[in-house]
Amino acid sequence: MADQARVVIIGGGVAGCSALYHLALLGWTECILLERDELTSGSTWHAAGNCPSFSTSWNVMKLQRYGNALYARLAAEGDPPLTWHGTGSLRLAHGRERMDEFRHVRAMARAQGLEVDVITPKEAKELYPFLELDDLEGALFDPYDGDVDPSQLTQAFAKRAREQGAEIRRFTRVTGLERRPDGTWRIRTDQGEIACEIVVNAAGYRAGEIMALLGEPLPIVAMSHQYLVTESIPELEARQRKLPILRDPDVSYYLRQERSGLLLGPYEWQARAHWLDAIPADFANQLFADDLDRLEPYIEAAIARVPILGTGGVQRVINGPIPYSPDGNPYIGPAHGVANFYQCCCFSFGIVQAGGAGKALAEWVVHGAPEWDLWAFDPRRYTGYATRSYALARAVELYQREYAVAWPFEERPAGRPARTSPLYDRLRAKGARFGARGGWERATWFAPTDAPSEERLSFRRAARPWFKAVGDECRAVATGVGVLDLPGFTKFMVEGPGAEAWLDRLVCTRLPRVGRIALAYALNQQGGIVSEFTITRLGPERFYLASAAAAEWHDDDLLRSALPADGSVRIEDLSARFGTLVVAGPRARDVLAQATEADVGNETLPWLSARPIEIGFAEVMALRVNYVGELGFELHVAVEALVSVYDALFAAGEAHGIRDFGIYAVESLRLEKAYPAWKTDLTLEATPLSAGLERFVDLAKGEFVGRTALLRQKAAGPRERLVPLLLDDPGEADAPACAPVLKDGEVAGLVASGGYGYRLERSLALAYVRSDLARPGERLLIEIFSELRPATVAPAPPYDPANARLRA
Repeated sequence: MADQARVVIIGGGVAGCSALYHLALLGWTECILLERDELTSGSTWHAAGNCPSFSTSWNVMKLQRYGNALYARLAAEGDPPLTWHGTGSLRLAHGRERMDEFRHVRAMARAQGLEVDVITPKEAKELYPFLELDDLEGALFDPYDGDVDPSQLTQAFAKRAREQGAEIRRFTRVTGLERRPDGTWRIRTDQGEIACEIVVNAAGYRAGEIMALLGEPLPIVAMSHQYLVTESIPELEARQRKLPILRDPDVSYYLRQERSGLLLGPYEWQARAHWLDAIPADFANQLFADDLDRLEPYIEAAIARVPILGTGGVQRVINGPIPYSPDGNPYIGPAHGVANFYQCCCFSFGIVQAGGAGKALAEWVVHGAPEWDLWAFDPRRYTGYATRSYALARAVELYQREYAVAWPFEERPAGRPARTSPLYDRLRAKGARFGARGGWERATWFAPTDAPSEERLSFRRAARPWFKAVGDECRAVATGVGVLDLPGFTKFMVEGPGAEAWLDRLVCTRLPRVGRIALAYALNQQGGIVSEFTITRLGPERFYLASAAAAEWHDDDLLRSALPADGSVRIEDLSARFGTLVVAGPRARDVLAQATEADVGNETLPWLSARPIEIGFAEVMALRVNYVGELGFELHVAVEALVSVYDALFAAGEAHGIRDFGIYAVESLRLEKAYPAWKTDLTLEATPLSAGLERFVDLAKGEFVGRTALLRQKAAGPRERLVPLLLDDPGEADAPACAPVLKDGEVAGLVASGGYGYRLERSLALAYVRSDLARPGERLLIEIFSELRPATVAPAPPYDPANARLRA
C-alpha cells in the first residue's frame, strides 16, 4: 500500500467521495481517502436524499443545480446502479410574504435557465391530487427537484474516482496529524502513517474530532433529525407516476413518496442536540432511539394537508445525527491558520450540496479558487467568538427555523451578544437596536421610546418599524452631524524593511504616500477580488490596514500566507485593541475641532489623509475617510478610551445637534454613493474592472497578483459592469439581491444590492449589467417580486457625483 499521496481526504461520506471524484476529474489522481468504518457510515447512509434546487442565494442555487444535473447523468450511466427520481416539487405558501419569497426565487431560477414557476392552489392540486387547499395562497413548482439514494451516490463517486487512479482505504482511523518543517503533512492512522501535501477534512459530524487533533476548534453541533416512512398506501400503489416532493415551509415539514408509501420529515420546534461532551467512538451506521412525540403536531398538520398520509401505518422511523454549523451552511475551503488544510464538512443538506461541494473543493485545491464565490461556506467566516455554546445556541435556533422566510434585515437572537463594544450598554440605553456582524454587536438603528419591542419582518419597506427612524438618521448625517460606533473592523499593522515591496505586489493599487490613505484591492490570479483594504501609510516602512469585521481570519490568512521567508515584513493583528467611531456630516469638522486642540482643517487634514490627534486624554488616529459620502472622519481609538472619546464628541456636538446613527443608515447612504460592499457587491467573480474600480488599479506599477488577468480583461473589455440603477417609482419594495435586470425581455444583469436612498428619496440598486448597457441614461427593467420595474443607469455615484461634500 502507498504511504504517500498528494491529497489525503479524511471521511468516506458523500462529501468526501465527491471531493475525491472531482479531484480526479481535474487530473489529481494521487489521492487517498481514509474512512474509519465503511463508506457512508456517518450521516450519509440515513439521509433522506432530497435534492432541491431552491435557494435564496445565487451561488448556492448554482451549486445545487450542478449537483442535481450530475446525479441525473450518473444515474443515466448506470454503473454502478444509482436511483434518481426527478419528480419535481411543490412548496406551499400560506401568506403574501411567502409568495413574495417564491416570486423572487422564481426570478433567480429563471435567470439561471431553470423554468421554475409560481402557481395557484388549483394548479398545485392538479399536480398533487391528494392535497387539501385550505388557507393556501399558492405554491412554487420546481420541475428539477428530486431525490437520490445517498449510499448509491457515494459508491458512484467512489467507483469513478478509483477508475481514475485514486485510492480508498476503509476501516482506517486517523489518530494524529502533524505538520512537517517542509510544509507537508504526516497522518497517523491505526494502519500506519501516510505523508501528503494537502489534507481535506470531510469527516462529517466527526469533523470537530479531526480539528481537535490539531488543537483547533470547529463550530459544529450534531442535531437529531427524524423522518418516518409509512406502509404502502393503495392510492399510491395505483399511480403510474410518483408524486412531486411536497414541502410546507410555513408549517415546517417535507413529504415525499417513498415507493408506494410516504416519507415525512419535520423540522420541529423541540430541536435536540446530541454529543455535547463527546461522540461515542463506536457510533457508525447507527441511529438514535425514536422520539415521535415531539413530531406529533407536525404529523397532524401533514395529515390534514394530505389525508392519505393518515391511512398508512408507520413502517419505520429514522432518527439520526446531522451536523450543523451556526448558520446551517457547510464548511468548504481553507482552514484558518493551517496551510494546505481544507474543510469539506458539516453538511446539514449534504446530499443535494455534495456534488457542487466536491467540485468547489477540488477547484480550491487545484486552482486556488472555486468557480463560484462561496463565502457563505468559507470556514473562516467564523472566528474565535464561535464557541461551543455559541454554536449550540445557533444550531438549535436554525434547525427550528430551517424553513423560515429569508427575510432581509432579520437579526436572529441566538448566540448573542458574543462581542460588544464598550459603548454597547450606553447605546442600548439610548434606544439602539442591534445586529451581529462578524460576531460584533453593532447598532442597526435607534428606536424612539414608543417604538414596538418586536420588529416586524417584511419585504416591503413601509411595514418595517425602523423605516422612518433610519430616514431621520440619514437626514441628520446629511444636514448636521452623526456619530457611529463601528466595532470589529479588522486591523493589521504591517511594517519592516520589506513591507513596501511586499504589499505593493499583494495589491493592485498604488500605495499611498506617508500620511495618506488608499482604498486597495487584493486579487487572485484570475483577477477576482479577494479582499478590500483601507491602507494608511504611517511611515516609509509602516502601513495600517483595515478591512471588514467578518474578514479577520480570511485576511489574516491572505497576508501571512504571502509573507517573505526572510523576516523583512512583520504583521500584528490589532483588531481587538482598537475601536472605531465615525463622525460624519457637514458639521463634523466643527465638532472635531471643539473636541481636540489639533488642527483638523482641510489644509492640515484633507480628504484621504490621516494624522494622530488627542481627544481628552486619548490619542486617536484620525482618518479623513468614511463610507457615507459626507464630510467625515474615522477615529481609531484604543478600546479602553472609546467611552471617553465618545462622550467628548457628544459634549462638543451638543450645539450642533449631534446624534447617533446605525448601520441600516450606513447601508442607505453607501448605496447612494455607489460604494460597493465586500462579499455583497465585490466577490471572487468580480474584477476591479467589472466592478467599476478602475481608478484603484495601477497596471503600470509593476507586477502584482492578478495583473496578467487584468491586462487580458482590459484588452478584451469586461463583459459586465457594476452600475447604480435608480428606479422610476420607489414602489412598495426595493430590489432584493439577485433580482434579474432585463432589457428587451432578456436577462441583462443581476442586482448585487438594493435599498432606499433617503437623501435622494429614491429606491436604487447596484447591479452588474452587460457592458454595452452600462452607460448613464440606459433604460432597464428590474424584476422585483414579479413586478417589472423601470430603472435608469445613473452616473456613479448618484449622490454628489463630484464628491464635493467629501472634500469640503
